[in-house]
Amino acid sequence: MQRLGLPLLVLLLCCYLSGNEANRVYVHPFYLFAAENVSCETLQTQTAKPLLTGPVAPLDIEVLTPDSRDPLSQDGQRQNITQRTAVLAGLLNSLGLRMYQAFSSKQHRNILLSPVNTFGSLVTFYLGASKKTAGEFQELLGLSSGTDQKDCVSLMDGHKVLKTLQNINSQVDDGPKDEITTQVWAFTRQDAQLSKDFIQGTQDFSDASFIRSVDFSKPQEAEQLVNSFVEKTSDGKVRSIFSDINPSSDLLFLTSFHFQGNWTKAFQPEKTSLQEFHMDERTITMVPMMTHTGQYHYLNDKVRRCTVVKMPLSKWSYMLLVLPHEGTNILDLEPKLRTDVMSDWHQSLQEGLLELSLPNFSMSSDTNLRTLLANMAPEVEAKLLGSQAEFSQLSNSKHFTIDKAVSKVLFEMSAEEVGPHEGAELQDKVQEEGIPLKLSINRPFLFSVIEGNSNAILILGKITTL
Repeated sequence: MQRLGLPLLVLLLCCYLSGNEANRVYVHPFYLFAAENVSCETLQTQTAKPLLTGPVAPLDIEVLTPDSRDPLSQDGQRQNITQRTAVLAGLLNSLGLRMYQAFSSKQHRNILLSPVNTFGSLVTFYLGASKKTAGEFQELLGLSSGTDQKDCVSLMDGHKVLKTLQNINSQVDDGPKDEITTQVWAFTRQDAQLSKDFIQGTQDFSDASFIRSVDFSKPQEAEQLVNSFVEKTSDGKVRSIFSDINPSSDLLFLTSFHFQGNWTKAFQPEKTSLQEFHMDERTITMVPMMTHTGQYHYLNDKVRRCTVVKMPLSKWSYMLLVLPHEGTNILDLEPKLRTDVMSDWHQSLQEGLLELSLPNFSMSSDTNLRTLLANMAPEVEAKLLGSQAEFSQLSNSKHFTIDKAVSKVLFEMSAEEVGPHEGAELQDKVQEEGIPLKLSINRPFLFSVIEGNSNAILILGKITTL
């Protein structure tokens, strides 16, 4: 192994001056998540430590309890990660927007993706990857050291990344009204043992994980069994995910990201009426539209020809609505979505009185992660999950592969009635403030759900049809 030189480490961790922020310290993202005693490990050499694996319990449709967890591991989950959240949020936002743009170029109808959930899935796969494939994962995630040679790679600690992601999700929970639930399922063939590192990763990343072994030799029976188990353990939220299972499959992987919120913080549900939604120039449908008059932070972006509105959802999350100006095609706006653009929007928002109308919507999606990576570039999919990917650290079986990898995202909003006294107070306040600007989200629009502390993008979506 080649250890990174002390002068280089000092250089990467040194202080820099930026205006009046003389005491600010820059740390390369890799070193916030690096493994202990980091070194550039030669790709050709075998891993020094033997692979620690454990048996996988067979799938029993009557046993629906999640996998047991190590309390010591969970106790340390939130230690020393505050400084990592902002950096990781920037990385997952950048990758999420790139994935969204690649996906939208192939899919012109409704889209729903979770950058934080997709990022977590890729890091979980990283834990089972060979050094070469692990290096490819780090490159895509933005977590490579940037100093490695062609024949070696410096490895990060994937568990630090996953625990930081879960901490970002946990910030949203606001009692029974607003919460995020993440679940992970991994189904492996009967004779395989899985890496304990990988199994721990599924727990770091989720609220509940289910690792089970399945007899894939009878694919139709396996498909029915697996889908029934997922449906029961997700309380009916996730159904009929897996199909066309290959009898020689090694591993099926599924994550579910469920955002459950309430419109009440932003709207008075009793003010809902059927209004027109213009799906395109020729197609109009009637949909339930919620209307609320109040103070919102918004922006009229004349350069990109869109209106941006920030709308509170929970105590620590908000929605960013992006409505193209009339006559502007949403397909022309999507390629302009970048982290710097969203940051500019956030900084330029100004508070004003709006009469805002928005469709009352919930939605869900199933995304094949292989397809998502292939949309970015076929070679990316080949290196990470396809023909060139190596998962020597995932199982005790040789040539072990991830046959299916799916991300399920559910955006579910409800609307509780506002008490009459509260509603009256809102209207009195509005009458004192003057005449509002009317804005109706009555045509295709983009939206994102964002965690307010780190500004991490939890969900990215597009609504073209309702």
